[in-house]
Amino acid sequence: MTDKKQDLIDQNLQDLNNDGVDRRGFLKCMAWAGTGLVWTLSGGIPASRAFAKSHGKDEGKGGDFSFVQISDSHIGFNKPANQDVTATLQIAINKINAMPDKPDFIIHTGDLSQLSKPSEFETLDQVLKGASARQIYFVPGEHDMLTDNGEQYLQRYGKGTKGAGWYSFDHKGVHFVGLVNVANLKAGGMGSLGHEQLEWLEDDLKGRSASTPIVLFAHIPLWTIYPDWGWGTDDSEQALSYVKRFGSVTVLNGHIHQIMQKIEGKVSFHTAMSTAFPQPAPGTAPSAGPMKVPADQLQRVLGITDVNYLVSGRSLAVVDSPLGDSGSSNSGSRRGLVVPDATVG
Repeated sequence: MTDKKQDLIDQNLQDLNNDGVDRRGFLKCMAWAGTGLVWTLSGGIPASRAFAKSHGKDEGKGGDFSFVQISDSHIGFNKPANQDVTATLQIAINKINAMPDKPDFIIHTGDLSQLSKPSEFETLDQVLKGASARQIYFVPGEHDMLTDNGEQYLQRYGKGTKGAGWYSFDHKGVHFVGLVNVANLKAGGMGSLGHEQLEWLEDDLKGRSASTPIVLFAHIPLWTIYPDWGWGTDDSEQALSYVKRFGSVTVLNGHIHQIMQKIEGKVSFHTAMSTAFPQPAPGTAPSAGPMKVPADQLQRVLGITDVNYLVSGRSLAVVDSPLGDSGSSNSGSRRGLVVPDATVG
C-alpha cells in the first residue's frame, strides 16, 4: 500500500471518528474490507468509532439483544481466491461462538452456495448446526437460484415465506424484513424486487408506529453502488419510500463481499464482508469477481457483522469483524481491499 493511500484511509477514519460532526444527510462509502466500525444510530444520526477501540469482553453490554450477519459463504467454491470456503465459514462460526454475549440469532444475506447443489446446502447446514445461535434467518443470493429458480432453496430455508422467499418478523420491538432481489437476475444485472413484493412490503409496514426500528435485509444492496457491475437494485427507491417515516432504519446487504456504508437521513445502509473471498473495489478491476490475495491476508478481508440493539435511543450498533481480527489496535484491520499483488479471477 502506498503512503498516499494509507494517509487517505487514516484521514477518513479520523473524520469518521469525530463525533462532533453532524451527519444528517451525510453520504459516506467505505470500501476497505477489514475496517471494523461500530455504528450507533440515534434519531437517524449515526456516530462511529473504530472497531478495535471498543471490541472486547464488554462489547455489546447494555444492549437489549444482538444478532450477527454473515454473508456470501459460497459453499462449493474452490478456486485460487479460497480453496476451502467451508473452513473459513467454520472460522466465522467459531468467532460467533466465542462472543462473550450470545447473539439471539444469525442472519445470512445470501449466496449460501456456489452452484445451488444439494451437497453444498448440506455442507452449509452441517457447519451452521455448530453455531451457538440456534435461530438462523436466510434470504437467497443469485447463486442459490441457479439450477431450479430457487425451488430447492425455498424447500430448505423458505418455509412459510411469500413469493420467492420474502417475509418479516418481530423481535423485541424491532421489525425485520427479509427481501428477495435476485429472482430472474441476469448476469451482471441490477437486482429487482418486483411489483408483487413491493406491494407486500408496503402492506407489511402499514400501521406500524414510526418509532419502531426497522431492519431490511436482502442480498444485493438496496442502494446503487456501481451499476456497471450490477451493484444495486432497480426499484429500491420505491421500497425505501415506504420506510421514510420511521425514525430508525438499518439496511443490511451482502453480494459485493466488502464493507460499504452510507447514511442518508435516518437510513443506514451497510454491506458485509463475505466468509468466502473478497471482491475488488468498484471500478478497480475489469469486472467483479473473486479476488485472490496473499494467503496470510485472506482472513483480514473476510468477516462477520455483529449488530446490537440498544434500548436507550432505540438504536442499532453495527460492528464489522474480520475473521483474522485479534481485537488489538495493531491487528492490521485498515488494510482491506488495497492489497498488494491482488488479482481477480
